[in-house]
Amino acid sequence: MKTGVLCIHGFTGGPYEVQPFADFIEKQTDWIVKVPTLPGHGETLSLRRMKAEHWMMEAELALRELKKEADRIIIVGFSMGGLIAMYLALRYKVDRLVLLSAAAKYISAKQLLEEIKETMADAVKRKLKDNEFFQQYKYKLTHTPIFSTAEFLKVLKMIEPYYQQIKVPVCIVQGRKDGIVPVSSADHIYNSVGSDEKHIIHSDLGKHLICYSDDCDDWFMKVLGFMKKGAE
Repeated sequence: MKTGVLCIHGFTGGPYEVQPFADFIEKQTDWIVKVPTLPGHGETLSLRRMKAEHWMMEAELALRELKKEADRIIIVGFSMGGLIAMYLALRYKVDRLVLLSAAAKYISAKQLLEEIKETMADAVKRKLKDNEFFQQYKYKLTHTPIFSTAEFLKVLKMIEPYYQQIKVPVCIVQGRKDGIVPVSSADHIYNSVGSDEKHIIHSDLGKHLICYSDDCDDWFMKVLGFMKKGAE
């Protein structure tokens, strides 16, 4: 039985958001790992005229292609990609589901304020080029049309009524220092999905880009253990 893993990145992001985990899986297993780029995303953002349907369709096509190569399917979704992963799990037979910083809720005001304070302090010291948060989001903030943000919210609203219908085993990973998606988002998903087998892992050091957290080696192994369950 061949296992295939589909990794779906987040809104305004690209494959780089999940690449460390994808690389880890490839090193540890002989599984097929696919990381598609959603339309308008990637190294240069071009989101104008891109709708939620475009992103979901691209992920669906990637899943169909993966199903031609693998018998056992695992979907890993980061941030908005977590919502798309849940959508696919509702529509297709999927064996396992991994949700990383899944954006069922968004903007952790308290943590975002902390990161803004750090950014302001670095600005005063003229050290913004060293500030991770500023560098990550300045490009996104200037290249994301308001229309696109509305399309992201459409994905959220489309999936939310159906959480209870998700029955596939699920593992949820959430950073406690996430300034974009609050910790309560992971708890909300955990309490809402209808899966009999469900796990939640909190990364004490994790910010929104959870695959780059300082403790990622620890949770990478835990999640891989979950993914291996049921594999021959």
